[in-house]
Amino acid sequence: MLVTASTVLDTPDNLRRFVADNLASGVDHMVVFLDAPGAAGQAEARAHLEGHPHVTLVACDRSWWHGDRPERLNVRQRINANVALALFDGVEEVDWVVHVDGDEVVDVDPDALASVPAEAPALWLAPCEAVSTMHPVGRPTAFKHLLDDDDLHLLAVLGVIDQPTNQAFFHGHVLGKSGVRPGAGLRLTLHDPVTPDGDRPPPGARYEHPGLRVLHFDAVSGEDFVRKWRAMSAAGPVALRPDRVPMVRALRRLVQMDLPDEVASRYLARIYEATTQDDVGVLEDLGLLLHVDPGAGRHRPEVLPPAAADRVSARLDELRAAGKRSYHVNHRPAPGGADGPRTGPATDRPGLLRRRRDRS
Repeated sequence: MLVTASTVLDTPDNLRRFVADNLASGVDHMVVFLDAPGAAGQAEARAHLEGHPHVTLVACDRSWWHGDRPERLNVRQRINANVALALFDGVEEVDWVVHVDGDEVVDVDPDALASVPAEAPALWLAPCEAVSTMHPVGRPTAFKHLLDDDDLHLLAVLGVIDQPTNQAFFHGHVLGKSGVRPGAGLRLTLHDPVTPDGDRPPPGARYEHPGLRVLHFDAVSGEDFVRKWRAMSAAGPVALRPDRVPMVRALRRLVQMDLPDEVASRYLARIYEATTQDDVGVLEDLGLLLHVDPGAGRHRPEVLPPAAADRVSARLDELRAAGKRSYHVNHRPAPGGADGPRTGPATDRPGLLRRRRDRS
């Protein structure tokens, strides 16, 4: 069984779709941590998810954090991911625990998942990012994937991206997500498996296959872009890619200026167009998009057997009563201060704030 762990704050409709898409695309069980269970709409989300046969719901209220709620969202996410990993330690039916965000869908080919060697303690889900347009018709089913250097240089020369890197091509992360076997001695960060001390496992410990990927709905429209970054700003300090910091500062300043709605909306749209909107026509013409409809997935998720479900429930009660700081782990920087090797082509050169070139 493949299990996901997610710390989320979203509308009830988005949470329902998040759960449905993941279960249709390869996930068997989901641990959903409600990051702000007292916020608007979360009572409805809780009512829907509490009775779901493939969901373990955790309300991260005061009793969860015992007065020690981390300020940074990224820290809360890492803690909760490793709590979920501990939940399934010793549950023989569960093979993998993967951390995903609320705007991501695990998309795995069952044959690819079955091909993972039994001795592999971790696997990698390659990132695929939904294209972003101002006013999409329906939910996007076209996704960008990591490109090689030749394709990236072509897009740079055409003016589609500013630099021939996947970081310039993607708006969100290019690191993908990782799955870890419960009991394998590894822990989860937001993207990478690490040892309990924060070291990366030896090369080759994380299995890769083209049929293992994560679909990222980073900001699929102008409206979604504004909603996402406003929510991120309200969630507390968040670690960002360096090239996103100027954009986030600009967004925060714009919403603080007490402008008339139509003026604020006009300039929010300009920021979106300058930094995030994709040239979908060019990408389609060049055959550089992947087409996937996660809602049409045919996976039939397995149900935790009653004995396993009871064990997980009892273990969750134990963990709720305990402090959570010991579950926080982050990777150590590689020698020289770099973040270490990145899987996939051309991801190691940071991009700048994207500026669209004028095109005739």
